[in-house]
Amino acid sequence: QVQLVESGGGLVQTGGSLRLSCAASGRTNSAHLFGWFRQAPGKEREFAAAINWAGTHTNYADSVKGRFTISRDKAANTLYLQMNSLKPEDTGVYYCALRVGSTWGAWGQGTQVTVSS
Repeated sequence: QVQLVESGGGLVQTGGSLRLSCAASGRTNSAHLFGWFRQAPGKEREFAAAINWAGTHTNYADSVKGRFTISRDKAANTLYLQMNSLKPEDTGVYYCALRVGSTWGAWGQGTQVTVSS
């Protein structure tokens, strides 16, 4: 069983920054990818960023590339998303997730990010 708890969301002005955290517990060693997804009001959940278990490879959606940085502290079993140059279109609920094989099988409860114009 894996538990994921996100934190760090909030209200920020356009151009500001936020750092999201995702504390993981349980059997996370079976995961080979850790990721962040987001869901804007009235839209489907979309991929934002991912990092492999070793922390050596990252992947980003085009919409966040160059502004967001995903990282992982293996010792603390915590996933991070540093978000800079935030835009109103980045507003949404941000979720962390673990992928085992081809399935994103564990999800956190989400943290709200609101970017005001």
